[in-house]
Amino acid sequence: MMKNSYRFPLVVGVVLTVCLAAPVTAVNSDAGTTAFSFLKINAGARAVGMGGAFTGLADDENSLYYNPAGIASMERRSFILGYHNYFVGLQSGMVGLITIIDRQHYVGAYINYLNYGTFVQTDNLGNEQGEFGGGDVLFGFTYARRYTDRVLVGITGKLIYEKIQDYSASGLAVDIGLKYRSDRDRWTAGLMIQNLGTQLSAFTDRAEKDGLPTAIRAGGSVLPRGLPIQFTGDVVIPADNDVYFALGGEYFEVRPLFIRLGWSGFGSNLRSSDSEDGLAGLAFGVGFEWKNKQFSYSYSPGADLGDSHRITLTGEI
Repeated sequence: MMKNSYRFPLVVGVVLTVCLAAPVTAVNSDAGTTAFSFLKINAGARAVGMGGAFTGLADDENSLYYNPAGIASMERRSFILGYHNYFVGLQSGMVGLITIIDRQHYVGAYINYLNYGTFVQTDNLGNEQGEFGGGDVLFGFTYARRYTDRVLVGITGKLIYEKIQDYSASGLAVDIGLKYRSDRDRWTAGLMIQNLGTQLSAFTDRAEKDGLPTAIRAGGSVLPRGLPIQFTGDVVIPADNDVYFALGGEYFEVRPLFIRLGWSGFGSNLRSSDSEDGLAGLAFGVGFEWKNKQFSYSYSPGADLGDSHRITLTGEI
């Protein structure tokens, strides 16, 4: 009897495609064609609470994911710890460190993972033969520089590993980021090429190697005079899906409490053809600052797939 060695990759592929690809009624022809779909999952409760519109703002530890140039705007050695309770029982997390070499040079490193959980293994007749699991992990190493006080540049190298039962795949990628800051950071702009790379190995020797979910992200932030609100916006151009926009805001008048609201056009992908859940794509978040540390939480309704919760702790070391 054959074990269902290839059945689980298919199940996971379907789940991630539903979560991350286009809606059933208007599927982009390239949707679901790239490897390592977990790379599309946004990280960090603060950024997600603002709809994932963080490429131009990129002013804290979340910059490791959204724009590596952003770590050069920081004034402290710091850390990020994050946990994400994702759809259909998937769980992910992130841990990272950023340190300052001198006024011009900054380095960082982080680990991002996705755990699929445990599944029952069966043969072709449905007889149970134990359990197995799977997951993804990414190791990222970032270097950033203040080219001038206003122009920041950064690059991240990524080592990617995915394992499903006894099978594994690997890949290499880079993120290249640029950020511009105005006087007193009243407005900022950012540009990033994300996940530019290749799949080094597939699950089997006979499997075809796929491309990575490369995307171009461009965004900005505005801090209007006299208003205690930071506004952000992004446009994302994926290689394997349609262009989408993200908008966000952070209200800080009641500091140390922060209130966040965001929307991403990618959220419409979470609705099935007959879903009436209009909240998919919205995100809500709060943050609380205490002794150079900040605790953030975000909530993202996911229509038919369920809800998504993130918690993140960031701060000075």
